[in-house]
Amino acid sequence: MKKIVLVCFFLCLGFTHLSAQIVINELDSDSDGIDDKEFVELKSQQANFSLDGYVLVMFNGSFSGQDQSYFSLDLSNYQTDENGILLIGSTFVRPFPQLLIAPNTIQNGADAVAVYQGSEFDFPEFTPATTINLVDALVYGTGDADATSLLNALNLSQQIDEDLNGQKDFESIQRNADGSYFVGNPTPRMTNDGSGILQTPVEITVESKKYDEGETFAIGFSTESPVSQNLSFSFSLENNGFNFSDFYGSTNITIQAGESSETVFISLIDDNDDEGDEQMLVRFDNLPQGFIPLNSQVLIRVVDNDFTMSDFGAPTNPTFDIVERTGPAGYYNSLDETSGQELRDSLQAIIAEEGVVRAQTYSDVITIVKKADQNPLNSNQVWLVYTEEGLPKLDLQSITDRDSVWNREHTFPRSRGGFFSIEEDGIADGKDIFWNTNADSLRHGNSDAHGLRAALSNENSSRSNHYYGDYNGPDGNLGSFKGDVARSVFFMAIRYNDLSVEPGFPEMEGVMGDLDTLLAWHQQDPPDDFEMNRNNTVYNWQKNRNPFIDQPELVDYIWGDQTGDTWQQELSNEAADELMFSLYPNPNSGGFYIDGIKNRSDISVFSLTGKKIAERQNISSHQKINLNLSPGVYLIKVTSENKTAVRKMIVK
Repeated sequence: MKKIVLVCFFLCLGFTHLSAQIVINELDSDSDGIDDKEFVELKSQQANFSLDGYVLVMFNGSFSGQDQSYFSLDLSNYQTDENGILLIGSTFVRPFPQLLIAPNTIQNGADAVAVYQGSEFDFPEFTPATTINLVDALVYGTGDADATSLLNALNLSQQIDEDLNGQKDFESIQRNADGSYFVGNPTPRMTNDGSGILQTPVEITVESKKYDEGETFAIGFSTESPVSQNLSFSFSLENNGFNFSDFYGSTNITIQAGESSETVFISLIDDNDDEGDEQMLVRFDNLPQGFIPLNSQVLIRVVDNDFTMSDFGAPTNPTFDIVERTGPAGYYNSLDETSGQELRDSLQAIIAEEGVVRAQTYSDVITIVKKADQNPLNSNQVWLVYTEEGLPKLDLQSITDRDSVWNREHTFPRSRGGFFSIEEDGIADGKDIFWNTNADSLRHGNSDAHGLRAALSNENSSRSNHYYGDYNGPDGNLGSFKGDVARSVFFMAIRYNDLSVEPGFPEMEGVMGDLDTLLAWHQQDPPDDFEMNRNNTVYNWQKNRNPFIDQPELVDYIWGDQTGDTWQQELSNEAADELMFSLYPNPNSGGFYIDGIKNRSDISVFSLTGKKIAERQNISSHQKINLNLSPGVYLIKVTSENKTAVRKMIVK
């Protein structure tokens, strides 16, 4: 790219739209850190100029971008301020923008930003750059080669370099009155030459970003210097479900003449409603002319102490047989009398049945996971795989918050599976809007909730795309996640063609290892109530179930010692509602009773892989049964009155 250095770093005029009503006045495309402070500033010749009928469009000048649009923003219903300025940026920009976009929206270059007459509907994603209805445009870079074709498409001759002084993270491209550009310290919401009406920023301060119901806390408002006359304004706290019924205190403020700050106290109401944690949003309502927000939309967490607890245990203290399996009766009946590849195919036909099974978006998975992975000990939290702990549902990772937050972890890494996202994956459109899918729809593995778990973002990064066995969780973990992730991977390998689980650590796309580790984890950590509840929740959205949770012995028939044997569904739970009994004590040390049977019964004891360990006949109610069993989880099949049912039993 050509670099032209002049005194004061003035740059040549790139185009001649000097008579335009609205121009691109300043651009900061590459701010320090993760680009959360980037912005674009527009300026009109007239103060308080209406931007109805204008649209801001951003174009990708890279080879892959092909000079096409990647973002458009309708400017209707906005107007410039008394200095003719409209600042567009994220909530991290100071002073606070009049029009908000997400952090890291603006690409670093070589790219372009342009203003057109029209609407965002005229510029859907991948619209080629054009001069039709063009009002103003700027092609820029951060030390990049010239985007020649993009310059030509916008009829421009000069690409402006934000890195002209080697300080791209701390400087911006700014327009002079004659239409030329210079690079200097950013001046958002200010005229570039320092002229115009003086705007005094007002700042919101809070001591903490989290308070409990029942607490009272202070919100401060301040200016850099004392005000010359009383400054009165109001602010609001409402945000989604948080409203006036959740707090009391004045939302009107007056900073007295000669003072530079004022404080108001807000008391949070401690009600008895289980509303979940909420977030209030502190924002200005009506600052008078001459004053602008330095910051706004300050989020404050309100922790609800009315959370509920489930009647089943967390994975680190599991319970069994409390959560009943949902789904249609006979869901797995088509597996009977099959073996080998036929068993695999029959299983896939159930869990990938086209016209029945639904694929949701990757954003919908957030909603699914908040319910499926809800912490049994606190309904306001998700239970994190690997780190085996609860974390507030509101602590979902964002572009700017990446530590001590949670995100979506693919148990079968998408870099190994070949999954990918599309633009529509960014839309959470609810469970009743979905894609048709089948066994060949591998892309949908990206958003298959059976293959996604809530995970601490830092630990997700540590796992990366390592195979299980190579990755074994953080130091000191209890292993409560190991069977869960094994059965998740097994599900993915059957659900989607082109995926498989293999021994060892092969480096092949579509292959997941280590099979021996996953088989061992499956046996060591059997399905519990948390996992069954998760299976039920996902089924409610996707209309398919993880069969290795419902009938864990299937794993051995597909990958284990019983591979090739005929599946008989011997341990089916279909009749469980007809034969009612309980085992006690459970857990036990190898001796137990059967309570609830009226006639003498026969029992069979199976391992979780379906192997028969022991059997006893002609057992009566309250007769103690002593078995020499190693610690673990077993399946007890009871037959009485021509009825059969199965219960899990834990031996300590």
